[in-house]
Amino acid sequence: QVQLVESGGGLVQPGGSLRLSCAASVSIFSFNAMTWYRQAPGKERELVAAITSVGGRNYADSVKGRFTISRDNAKNTVYLQMNSLKSEDTAVYYCNAERTIVRTQVFWGQGTQVTVSS
Repeated sequence: QVQLVESGGGLVQPGGSLRLSCAASVSIFSFNAMTWYRQAPGKERELVAAITSVGGRNYADSVKGRFTISRDNAKNTVYLQMNSLKSEDTAVYYCNAERTIVRTQVFWGQGTQVTVSS
């Protein structure tokens, strides 16, 4: 059973920073990609940033230059460093992992709340 556990969310003022963590219960080498999504109230879930097993990265235009996704293979953890936070970044942030072993499997974490407000 694969588990993803997010942490690091909280309340931060505009312009501040947070670092989210997503710890996996298995080796993250087994995943094709790991992705951060977010969902704000009344909106659809959207991709924020993704990192592949070989280190390729992809970002939503709205976070380019402010957010950085990284991975620590030894700790089986993926991070999302969020700088210059804006009120529109307020959302529940979810970690997602995808792997293909015979068939494609997708796993989700429980989410962590990020609130950007003064």
